[in-house]
Amino acid sequence: MEYQVVIPAAGQGKRMKAGKNKLLLSLRGLPVIIHTLQVFEKDPNCEGIILAVQPEERQLFTDLIRQYQIAKVRGLADGGKERQHSVYNGLKQIGKDGIVLVHDGARPFITADIIQELVVQAEAAGAAVVAVPVKDTIKRVENGKVAETVERASLWSVQTPQAFRVSALLNAHEQAERDGFLGTDDASLAERIHLPVQIVEGDYDNIKLTTPEDLFVAEAIIQKRKTL
Repeated sequence: MEYQVVIPAAGQGKRMKAGKNKLLLSLRGLPVIIHTLQVFEKDPNCEGIILAVQPEERQLFTDLIRQYQIAKVRGLADGGKERQHSVYNGLKQIGKDGIVLVHDGARPFITADIIQELVVQAEAAGAAVVAVPVKDTIKRVENGKVAETVERASLWSVQTPQAFRVSALLNAHEQAERDGFLGTDDASLAERIHLPVQIVEGDYDNIKLTTPEDLFVAEAIIQKRKTL
């Protein structure tokens, strides 16, 4: 089942402490963003990619796309002040209705099989997100003290991609803009307009590269996958 994907790539990545856009950091000789883009480039069900980038990095990303022959990038949208604004700008460049994925540029380990299940579920329900069950014990804290231990059987850690019908996600973003609402992810925008969101169980390897330590984990994941 075919889809398009919006990838926000305009973040500062301050927690990575790299002094530049973390998506430009090298991982096994390739920029992180190229690892991510190659997943969708190789997926025959992906019809096109929209990247949201900072205007001052537009030429840099254009050069990378050309250098690594990422043919499915259909356009570069302007990155906004917040991730939500970047996604909205990217959505405006999606040329037709159907299914659109929103995926973090710093998650290079998503697989085509999980993507396809996500698209199927989004087509049926209107929205679907990749998530994994929480493994740690979760405690709610008030003023530095434990207030309660939260029952974790119903808790899931949400990742990306998140998939939606294009018209539904545009509606959710437009409503959020009118209300001045800033969500934690795109699914939260869908939830507030009462769109059911289906969970698709993902993979614990699908980490987001956020801190310097994550780069070591990423190297281990690549090595593990080479031996499977």
